[in-house]
Amino acid sequence: MLHLIFDSRPWFRPKNRGYGTGLPITWQGWALLAAHIALIAGVSVLLRGQPAMMTIFVILAALAPLPLYRAKTEGGWRWR
Repeated sequence: MLHLIFDSRPWFRPKNRGYGTGLPITWQGWALLAAHIALIAGVSVLLRGQPAMMTIFVILAALAPLPLYRAKTEGGWRWR
């Protein structure tokens, strides 16, 4: 079961222009993107009464999965 989740195939295409990850190309990529959006939304809802804490944790939630995005992008990240 884990080999289906953590296979060596890329989950994302590279962006056509610029730096970073493009759209997902596998279900794992779509699942990661959905979980990432849900994490950011959940943090902002839970901390909506504390703007300073919300800002800090939303930034951390936004940055946390970037290494996984980079590792699972076809051809890696580089300027295009």
